[in-house]
Amino acid sequence: MDETVNAGDIARLADVGRAAVSNWRRRFEDFPAPVGGTASSPLYLLRDVEAWLRRNGKPFRVSPAERLWTQLRTVDDLKLGEALAGVEADAETFEFLHERYLEAHSRLLNPTPPEVIDLVVSLADGDTVSDPACGTGSLLKASKARHKTGQELDPVSAAIARRRMPEAEIITGDSLRHNGVDRKADAVICDPPWHDRTWGHEELIGDARWTYGLPPRGEPELAWLQHCLSLAKPGGQVAVLLPSAAASRRPGKRIRGNLLRAGAIRAVITVQPGRDLWLLRQPVGKAPEHIALLEEPGPVEPNTRVIDLLDDDVDLSPARRSRTDATAYLAAQPAFAIPSLPELREQSAPPMTTIGELVRNAPGTHVVTSPTGATYEIDPGKVDPDFLEGVLRAAFARTPTGSTRLDVRRTQVPSLPIARQRRYGQVFAQLKALEDGLQEAAGLVRLGYAGLLGGQVGPA
Repeated sequence: MDETVNAGDIARLADVGRAAVSNWRRRFEDFPAPVGGTASSPLYLLRDVEAWLRRNGKPFRVSPAERLWTQLRTVDDLKLGEALAGVEADAETFEFLHERYLEAHSRLLNPTPPEVIDLVVSLADGDTVSDPACGTGSLLKASKARHKTGQELDPVSAAIARRRMPEAEIITGDSLRHNGVDRKADAVICDPPWHDRTWGHEELIGDARWTYGLPPRGEPELAWLQHCLSLAKPGGQVAVLLPSAAASRRPGKRIRGNLLRAGAIRAVITVQPGRDLWLLRQPVGKAPEHIALLEEPGPVEPNTRVIDLLDDDVDLSPARRSRTDATAYLAAQPAFAIPSLPELREQSAPPMTTIGELVRNAPGTHVVTSPTGATYEIDPGKVDPDFLEGVLRAAFARTPTGSTRLDVRRTQVPSLPIARQRRYGQVFAQLKALEDGLQEAAGLVRLGYAGLLGGQVGPA
């Protein structure tokens, strides 16, 4: 089969953004037609794309690694992982191919974001490190440990992890049901498959790892937490990524309370919306009186008394325990102001045109970006950039929620001379400032409610 590329591949070949590729597809009638893929992610023949780039004077370069990836992409998607695991390539090229593989299957593989990986290994590392759900090995590979051990249920992902880390011990198998790691580690790091509700509750009811309580059937997160703790040496560090709901769901409150009393929890840090990093240690010595609950990554300094958390809910959610509601409100209060409305008056309807005609009649190099990220290249001497940005924003604001996809280029807009466009552009900018101010006001209202409810602020 011929080599194919998607829009992201084309953007990398030509060293441009994906928005530029989307723009080429709309503007140039001779842009290659898709030969496969889906409506949202079409595929193009590489040779057709290369010919089009040459014909239109767009510089590009297809590296040997990129060429190898386009050859791999000819394999059926379901077998792409197997093909990657078996490819002959040096370490650098294999890492390039692995990155493309993660991009191609991001929804299926749900890879840990690079910035989160860096945070995890900065907070939990040592001479020996273990990951009981290592996937393709990204957390382990980032670790500086001399001895690395991982276990992975999916044999294809395990094979890829071995290719990426020949020096590591990678075991294939179900870590919860059949743990294959028999050596305790200085640090355990993990981004487990916490969405799996068939994790083995019935088979593992009497398991010795449940030191802090039998995990409820619907709380696999708490099974993974205790499993990771069981793999750490006394005093060993543990870092586990979990959904934010695991910090507050009622079925897990007994286990959370026991972890707190034993001194196993060091911190819970929100690293992404809906995702927290739990820092633990295999208890040794006296349990700490404070732990850290952080709404964003930062210095892990204890800020919450354990005794205050041991209530009926044992809620460890960082957002519920922070005091930023009050401080953010009080900091914004003195300088906050909502911009005024622009003065508008009734007028006779001017001649009309479309956004597509505006852009088509003023080709240039100045880029205007729409609310969806699409880009338009114009001559600012013929179309005012603020005017174009304003009519684009207005077009999307007018579209009813739940409507079919908007063809913004057909939207009717006033046909105006450049001087009048600039005046419209100033008014659009005023409306945008007002919109931003109202959004900020809504955020401050929420902070005020929360501060008053929590007793952190009161009437002057």
